[in-house]
Amino acid sequence: MEHKDYNREREPKEFVEKLVKLNRTAKVVKGGRRFSFSALTVVGDQKGRVGFGFGKANDVTEAIRKSIDKAKRNLVNVPLKNGTIPHEITADFKSSSVLLRPAAPGTGIIAGGPVRAVLEAAGATDVLSKSLGASSQVNVVRATFEAIKQMMDARVIAKNRGKTLKDLWG
Repeated sequence: MEHKDYNREREPKEFVEKLVKLNRTAKVVKGGRRFSFSALTVVGDQKGRVGFGFGKANDVTEAIRKSIDKAKRNLVNVPLKNGTIPHEITADFKSSSVLLRPAAPGTGIIAGGPVRAVLEAAGATDVLSKSLGASSQVNVVRATFEAIKQMMDARVIAKNRGKTLKDLWG
């Protein structure tokens, strides 16, 4: 068991892990307060794949580990082109709304905390964004993923239309 863990530490990590939110909740019981923790993390390979996870446990490290495992299980592809996104998009999740806009090279990621974590993990370098509506970090992350899922990839569109990329862009 220990030998396997030792080997795992040595190999370079394929994913970038970012902790977006760590929350402590208290349940009042007869003997006092019982604390539990919830963690929201974002993982990505910085090559266009990104996922988020939400884990709960009675221990901080366990909550983070659970959320990272969940994040690795639901990865989505971000269609990146020269470090930015292909087109402007707005997406909502409950009352949180996220606007993502492509940017010129050298702009950097201009985004608030949760959106920035998702875009950095995905490997985007130049994106403008604005978080509108409710600022609940969990919902902002979910709205960002909703935007990513709705994004159109030029290669896929070209294939569906039976054309080449050159035909599509002229």
